[in-house]
Amino acid sequence: MSHRTQVTLDDAQYLRLKAESERTGLGLAELVRQALDRTYGGHVPHAAEVLSETFGAWRGHTQDGAKYVEGLRLGLAKRLNG
Repeated sequence: MSHRTQVTLDDAQYLRLKAESERTGLGLAELVRQALDRTYGGHVPHAAEVLSETFGAWRGHTQDGAKYVEGLRLGLAKRLNG
């Protein structure tokens, strides 16, 4: 069953939604449904979606992720090796 509702957006919200619609090819209503699912539950992202949304997140770092994490865990490494 579907329900129809009316939502009032300010200009900035509408422009962001419209830009995302143009970028993705999805309708405004579908984008709102997806945002509701992500925010309030009901949406379980597929691995490909997560990878797509996080691609490039490490860009600009000079060290790889493993070295970064090890740097965060220096205390643990000292306790384990010490």
